[in-house]
This record gives sequence, structure tokens and C-alpha cells, in this order.
Amino acid sequence: MYERIRGLREDKDLTQQQMAELLKITQATYSRYENGNLDVPSAVLITLATFHNVSIDYILGQTDSTKRYPTKKE
Repeated sequence: MYERIRGLREDKDLTQQQMAELLKITQATYSRYENGNLDVPSAVLITLATFHNVSIDYILGQTDSTKRYPTKKE
């Protein structure tokens, strides 16, 4: 999971600081998420999946498909 979070960020050429600002957390906290030193809260997973337009299952490593499930709004 942690490698996927880092890879998604790097694919968009974003810094950890930029991602932290999006998530309204510190860069140090975001770094801990990427390094696997801190569990990622479900609210953060939802925000990351929405921002990167991937499924939470993809972020968690449960699938290699990035396809998202339709939401109630879609």
C-alpha cells in the first residue's frame, strides 16, 4: 500500500508537502504514511482515492486495477 501511495504522488510530480497540504496534515505525517510508519486513516484513503481517481482497493494492494466503483453521485 505504501509504495502505491508514493507512486501515485510521484506520477503527478507532487511533493510530500503538496500532498500534505491537500490532506490538511503535516509533511511529517504524510511521510510516515508513505514509509509505513503510520496507518492511513480511512478518511485519508478516501481523499487519496478520489484525488488520484483510483479505487481504495488499488491503494490497499487488493487489485491491480485502478478502476473506481461508481459512486452515488455518478
